Amino acid sequence: MRALLFLAGLVFAGPAGAQSLVTSYQARIGTQDLVNSSGVTLPSVAAIIRQDRANYHRFNLRDADDEGDPYFGDAANRAALEVLIQKGGLSSNALAILRSGGARVRVEVWRGGDGDFVRVTVF
Repeated sequence: MRALLFLAGLVFAGPAGAQSLVTSYQARIGTQDLVNSSGVTLPSVAAIIRQDRANYHRFNLRDADDEGDPYFGDAANRAALEVLIQKGGLSSNALAILRSGGARVRVEVWRGGDGDFVRVTVF
């Protein structure tokens, strides 16, 4: 019975019940990803990742380790990134790690019963 409850917890864990991975990618966060087009320092992890994806898809400014993704090629999906991350989560020290320079991220877009959400791992 305990094993069955554990397995049920795995299936329904997280913000959206049953989940499926839509896409994932890894990227290096370079100095051009830490500021907006006016040179202003970005205030949040979501803003930095959004800038990284805009640099990748729109401006063709890519770091050597950046991987492509089909999801954030759509500007509307990039615009929704902050909400998607709030639904999915990230570590509390992620912003400090990103700002320290040369950090990498793994971004996973998941789909669940409550819609899409994003999980970010910074390393």
